[in-house]
Amino acid sequence: MNDLPVVVIGAGPIGLAAAAELRERQLTPLVFERGPRAGAAVAEWNHVRLFSRWAEVIDPAARRLLDQTGWNAPDDEAYLTGQEWVRDYLVPLAAALGDAVQFGTEVIGVARRGRDLVVDSGRDTEPLSVHIRRADGTEEPVLAQAVIDASGTWGTPNPLGGEGLPALGEKAAADVISYRVPDLDDREVRAQYAGKHTAIAGGGHSALNAIVALAALEKEAPGTRITWILRRGDVASTFGGGESDQLPARGALGLKAKKAVDDGLLNVVTGFRTAAVEPADQDRVALTSDNGQRVDGVDRVVVLTGFRPELSWLSEIRLGLDPVLQAPIELAPLIDPNVHSCGTVYPHGAEELSHPEPGFYLAGMKSYGRAPTFLAMTGYEQVRSIAAAIAGDHEAAARVELILPETGVCGGAGVFDEPDADASEGGCCGAPQPELVTLTAPGGSR
Repeated sequence: MNDLPVVVIGAGPIGLAAAAELRERQLTPLVFERGPRAGAAVAEWNHVRLFSRWAEVIDPAARRLLDQTGWNAPDDEAYLTGQEWVRDYLVPLAAALGDAVQFGTEVIGVARRGRDLVVDSGRDTEPLSVHIRRADGTEEPVLAQAVIDASGTWGTPNPLGGEGLPALGEKAAADVISYRVPDLDDREVRAQYAGKHTAIAGGGHSALNAIVALAALEKEAPGTRITWILRRGDVASTFGGGESDQLPARGALGLKAKKAVDDGLLNVVTGFRTAAVEPADQDRVALTSDNGQRVDGVDRVVVLTGFRPELSWLSEIRLGLDPVLQAPIELAPLIDPNVHSCGTVYPHGAEELSHPEPGFYLAGMKSYGRAPTFLAMTGYEQVRSIAAAIAGDHEAAARVELILPETGVCGGAGVFDEPDADASEGGCCGAPQPELVTLTAPGGSR
């Protein structure tokens, strides 16, 4: 199977980095992207500014490939928006990879050639069969020696409902619900929020971005109101490490959101697990919780409660997934927010990202399943290790070298009802091992 390509699913930051790493290993990458261009998912939040510097969102192998093309490298110390990430890095990188990247091509299934999920024989000798659908509707199988699924989780946001299922009435209220940070520089979008009552649900960095943006709008547009809805029982740890954060822009984002709360620009409702979205007068809705709390007169709802992996088209692949996080079994204990309230994770690579199906890997945000935190540089190190493993360089694959900036936080990751009573006695932060590193970021994109 060594003459077959390695199929990479998704032409986002991690997928394109995987292709660059594979090419350096003299392997043939073949990237399938269902969108019309590189970074199609990133383009949907192109107005959001990243809290990582340019130096932290460029894959080393990709940089080496781009340098060969005469690429104008951006300032490593500058902070970029999603739009700049696509325009100045992902689009040129896809162009440098040439025909290895195919757009308008959706992967609709992956299997072992000639075998369904039940058949044991041949799973380590037959190639993987990747079924694709082109933009014109034609379908075909493509054989691969290995598959790296870096398709992300952007297309499957978590619902508003506090049980992981859509709240009662959530789908019926789709016209007033958004699952993205609103782009208030867009006049039409701005008009939807100016002078209106918006409820923001979520406690991650996307929610903080929405709070900062809408708080600025509240100062400019009379009648604008914000209610921040949190499932957790405590708001303090939501703002992050502030000045202690080793990513200054990440810390600054939390401080800006905290100032908006301290200045009384929004009403904070904690311990609120949404059970229903009920229609109200003048096209408004009311949100009710499972314990009887109620938020009335809501014009718009911004749901930023995280993401989950889409696994339906992997039904014929033997996946080894944790039943809680839907992340690879070996990786899940290292990133579980129920345990790692510091957001710490051991360095990891091909070994932790592999599955019972030989030659199949999850990478990038999708590898984290439902875990809420991820940095692009984590994904870059993942695909470096995976490419080495596929090439047979097991020493390099095992030599995971990942140093990530500390968050400056020792608290919950968004799954605790109350502050961790054990934190003051150590908890996960009391006796860190020297090999632990810290990461945090939403949606596989920061």
